Amino acid sequence: QAQLVESGGGLVQTGGSLRLSCAASGRDFSNYAMGWFRQAPGKEREFLASRMWSGANTYYADSVKGRFTISTDNAKNTVYLQMNSLLPEGTAVYCCAARLRGTTDFRCWGQGTQVTVSS
Repeated sequence: QAQLVESGGGLVQTGGSLRLSCAASGRDFSNYAMGWFRQAPGKEREFLASRMWSGANTYYADSVKGRFTISTDNAKNTVYLQMNSLLPEGTAVYCCAARLRGTTDFRCWGQGTQVTVSS
C-alpha cells in the first residue's frame, strides 16, 4: 500500500526555518511528480512546490519562491521541503503529495504535519 509519511513540523518563530521530510513507500514513485501543499484552517489547499525525482520540472508558488526549496533523495525515497524565513501565514498542515506523470491531480496520501509560525 502506497504511503507518504511526513515529519519535521513544529513550532517556529517568524523568520525561522524548518525542514519537512516525506518518506515514500509501498509503490514505485519514479513516474510521479512529488509536491508539497499546505492547508490553513478555513482555507483551501495551497500548492507550494513540486519536482520529479530526477530533479526535472521543479516549480514553486510565487508566495514561497526564494524561501522554500524542494529536494529529493532517491536512495532514501524521501522528499524534503526546506522552509526559510517563515511567516505567520505559513501556519498550516503541510502534506506531501504525488501526481502520476501525465495526470493533473496531486494526491496527499499521508496525515500531514503541523507547522505553527508564531509572531
